[in-house]
Amino acid sequence: MGRRDILRTLDQALDATAGGAFRFVAMEGEPGAGKTRLLMELAEAARARKLPALAGRAAEFEQDMPFGAVIDALDDHLEEHRPDLGAGAMRLLGTVFPAMSLATSPAGEADLADLTGLARYRLHRTIRRLLEELAGPGGLVVILDDVHWADDASIELLDHLVRHPPRARVLVAVAYRPAQAAPRLATLVETAAGHGVRVPVGPLSEAEAAEFLGPHVSAARRAALYAASGGNPFYLEALARMDGGPAETVGAHAPDGALPASGELPPTVQAALQAELSGLPAQALLVAQAAAVAADEFEPALAAAAAEVPESTALRAVDELAARDVVRPAPGGRFRFRHPLVRHATYESAAAGWRVGVHARVADHLARLGVPATVRARHVERSGRFGDPEAIATLIEAARTVAPHAPGTAAHWLKAALKLMPDSDERRLMLLGELAKMQAVSGQLAEGRQTARQVLQLLPPDALPLRARATRLCAMMERLLGRPQEARGILLAELRAMPDPRSAPAVMLRLRLVAESLMRGDFRAAQAVLDLVPDTAEDWEPSLTVAVAALRPMPAYAGDLIDDALRHIAHADRVTAAAPDEHLAEWLDAVTWLCWTELFIGRHRDALARFDRVLKVARSTGQSYIVPTALAGQARAYTMVGRLAEAATAAEEAAAVADMLRSDQLTVFALTQRCLIAAWTGDEEEALAWGREAVRVSGTSSEWWSRQARYAQAMALVSRGDTAAGAELLREVCTDSEDTAALDQSTRLRACETLADLAAAQGAAAEAARWAELTAQTAHPQLETNLALADLARAHALRPTDPAAAAEHAHRAAEVLQDAGHLLDAGRARLRAGTAHADAGDRAKAREQLRAAAEIFRRAGARPLHALALREQRRSGIRVPSGGGRGSGPGGLSPRELEVARLVMEGCTNQQIAERLFLSIRTVETHLSNIFAKLGVGSRVAMVSALSKLEGFTSE
Repeated sequence: MGRRDILRTLDQALDATAGGAFRFVAMEGEPGAGKTRLLMELAEAARARKLPALAGRAAEFEQDMPFGAVIDALDDHLEEHRPDLGAGAMRLLGTVFPAMSLATSPAGEADLADLTGLARYRLHRTIRRLLEELAGPGGLVVILDDVHWADDASIELLDHLVRHPPRARVLVAVAYRPAQAAPRLATLVETAAGHGVRVPVGPLSEAEAAEFLGPHVSAARRAALYAASGGNPFYLEALARMDGGPAETVGAHAPDGALPASGELPPTVQAALQAELSGLPAQALLVAQAAAVAADEFEPALAAAAAEVPESTALRAVDELAARDVVRPAPGGRFRFRHPLVRHATYESAAAGWRVGVHARVADHLARLGVPATVRARHVERSGRFGDPEAIATLIEAARTVAPHAPGTAAHWLKAALKLMPDSDERRLMLLGELAKMQAVSGQLAEGRQTARQVLQLLPPDALPLRARATRLCAMMERLLGRPQEARGILLAELRAMPDPRSAPAVMLRLRLVAESLMRGDFRAAQAVLDLVPDTAEDWEPSLTVAVAALRPMPAYAGDLIDDALRHIAHADRVTAAAPDEHLAEWLDAVTWLCWTELFIGRHRDALARFDRVLKVARSTGQSYIVPTALAGQARAYTMVGRLAEAATAAEEAAAVADMLRSDQLTVFALTQRCLIAAWTGDEEEALAWGREAVRVSGTSSEWWSRQARYAQAMALVSRGDTAAGAELLREVCTDSEDTAALDQSTRLRACETLADLAAAQGAAAEAARWAELTAQTAHPQLETNLALADLARAHALRPTDPAAAAEHAHRAAEVLQDAGHLLDAGRARLRAGTAHADAGDRAKAREQLRAAAEIFRRAGARPLHALALREQRRSGIRVPSGGGRGSGPGGLSPRELEVARLVMEGCTNQQIAERLFLSIRTVETHLSNIFAKLGVGSRVAMVSALSKLEGFTSE
C-alpha cells in the first residue's frame, strides 16, 4: 500500500546496477514499518531484470555469530555456485562460509597464524572478489535484513564494501532500525558517497491504512486502529488480529513510538501478540517458545530437543503454528517466525528460568551432533554454570576460533568465559591477557586498556617481569588512544616501584620510555635513557638484548651521530638476524624503529626485508598495533625502489588496519604514505584528499608523524599543480626547527630539494641557491644517497645559469641513487640531467638521460613523471610513441580515452571512472598514462587545462 516513491527509488538503484554501477541501498524504518516487505519487492524486481537476488538477515538473539547475515544470504547459493578464486582465497572463505569449508582443504598455517586486523582486511577483499565472481556479467543483488542486529564483523565487511566497491554489477541492500543502529552502520550511506542511497520507510497514511484494513472494518474501528498503531503496518496488522475487540480497548493506549533498544513493544501491540499466542494449543505454544529461544531459523528436531517433546509432537505443533501464520516455511525443511517481532514476543512470553534450561538442552543437543563450539557458544553463554569446566572450555575454543576474523566476538566470548571462571583458576590471568589483546585488535582500545590495567592490579607486586609486560601493554594502548602523557605516566609510576632500577624488568620499562620519546621526536631524551642501559646482562632474556640493539640506531641518527648510527645498525643486524622469531615477537615495536632508521639512512632494500619479517611475526602473534606502522614503512620503501603498485597495496592495508584499530596516530601513518604514493602515480585528487585527511586527523599534535602528514600534503599540492601553496607548506615544515618533533633528515632533504626545484622553475635563482645550500648543509657526508639529493638540488639551482654544471651534478646524483636502488630519485636526477644537457646544447647526452628516466618512470608506474620525460624527449627531437597509438579524436585521443578524459574533467576519481565505465582501475590508469603522454602533461590539472584548449573537445 503506498510506497510508490520508495519503489521508484529501488527501481532506479536496480537500473543503475544493471547499467554497470555498484549501489548500496540503506532502508531505515521503525520495527514493523514494512522494510522486509519492501526488500521482498526489491528481490522480485531484481529477478524480473534477470539479476539474481540473495537474501539473508541478522537475528535478535544471535548477534554474536560472526558474519551471520552474510552467511545466511550466500551460503546456500555457494553450495551450488562455487567460483574458483585460488587455493588461498578458498581456504580463507572456508573459515567463514560452511559451504566453502566442506569443499576446501584445511586452512594453511599462514591463514590460521594471522591474528591481526590484516587477516580481516584480506578476508574482506576476498569476499569482495567473491561477489564480483558471483555477479559475473549479469549482476547480483545481495539483500541483508535487520542489520541493526548484525555482529561487528558483518558491519566491518559492509564498511569495506562501500569504501572499496565491487567492480561488477552488484547492489547491496540493507534494512535496519535507526534507533538501534550502531554509528558505523548508520553512516554507511555517507561513506558510500555517490554509490549510496538512503530509503526512509515511514508510517502509512490514514488513507493507506484504511486500504490496508479493507472495507469490512468499520470507520470507527479503522480510526481507533490507526490511532493505536500510528500507521505502523505490523502494529496495525497485529491489532487487527484481535477479533472482536472494541474500538475503545484497541485505542486505549497510544503507541510508544520506536521500539527501544530493550526490545519492548508498545503495550497495545504487546497485548495483541500475547492474545495471539495465548490462543495457541499448549503444545504448540511450548514448541514455539522453545524454537524462539533455540534459533532464528529452526528445524523441528531442534525445537523438539529444546522443548523436551518427541519429534512427532514437535512436527504436529509446527503444523499448527504454520497454519496460524506464527511460523513460515524456510528452505531446507526449516522454519522461521513470520516476523522478528513475533519471535521477540514469543521469547518474552517464556519464563526466564525455563529459557536457561532451553539453552542448556540446545547446547547439549548440538554437542551430540558434533556442531562446532562457535555455534554452541551462544547457548553455553546463557546456560553455563559458574565453575563448569566444559562450558568454560567451549567459550574459550569458540573465541580462539573466530579471533582472526571476528576479534570483537572473540572478546565477547572470552568475557563470558571469565564470568564463569573462579578467581582461583590459574588460567584467569592468561585469559585476561588474551581478552586485552582481542579488545585492542577489534578497536576496543579503551576496554583493552582497562583489561590490561586489571591484569596489572591482579599481579602480585613481586611478579616484576609480568608486571613490566602488562605495563608496556597499558602504555601502548594509551599511546594508540592518543594519550601519550598517560602512557608515560604509567611507565614512570611502575618504574618508581621497581626495587632495582637496573634489573631486567626496569630496563623493559625504560625501553618503552625510549620508544615514547622517539615518537615525540625527543631524541635527546631517548639517547639519555639509552646511555644508562647496557647492551646486555646475564639475567636478561635474549629478547631484551634484541630490543636494546634495535632501539640504539634511531637516536644516534637523529642526533647526527652517523658513525654511531651505522655502527649500531650493523650490530642490530647481527643480533636480529641471529634471533628466532619468538625473541623478536616480544619487542616488535623496537625492531620497527630499526626498520625506519634504515629507511631514513637510505637502505630501502634492507628495510624491506626486515619489514617483511616484522609483519610475519606480528601476524602470528596478533600484534595488530605494529602492522600499520610496519606497512607504512614498507610502503615508503617500495615507493623509493620504484615498486609503486606494491607500495599502494601496503599503504591501503595499513589504512585498513589502522581504521579497524580506530587509532588516529596509526591512521596518520597510513594516510601519509597513501598521499605520497598517489602523488607519484598521478592520482592528484586522491593524494590531496588523503593529505588533508592526515593533517586533520593529526590535529594539534606536534609529534614527528604529524609533521610527516603536513609534508605529504605539501607534496600533494605540488603534484596537483598548486605550487605556491605547496611551497609555502613545505617551507613551514622545513624551517620550523624549534619544535622537538622536527622532520627527519631524509624527509627534510627531500623537502629542501623540492623547494630548490620550484624556486628555479619560477626564475628565483637566489632562493633556489639558498635551498640548495640548505640541502647540502643538511646532508651528512657519510650518507651517499643524501649527498646525492644535495647534488640534485644544486642541479636545480644551476640549470638556469649554468646548465652544463647542472647536468654534471644531476648525472653524479643519478649514478649514486641508481646504485643504491633509489630508482624514483635516480629517475628524477636523470630527468634533470637530460633537460640540463639539452639546455647546454648536448642533445646526445640529453637523449640518453631522458630515455633512461622515461624507462624508470614507465616501469614504476610514475605516470606524471613518465609523461614529463616523454615531453622532454620530444623537445630534444626524439620521436616517442604517445601510448596506445594515435586516436582520431581531439589531441589524438581514442574514443575510450575521450570518455576517461571527460570523467576526469567532471572531477571523478580513478575508482569512480572504473565503475562508471565498467573497467578495472588498472585499465583506467593505463588510459590516463596514454592521455598524459599524448597531451605532454604530467598531472590531472595540466591535463584538464590542455583538454580545455583542444579544438573539437567538449566535456559532454
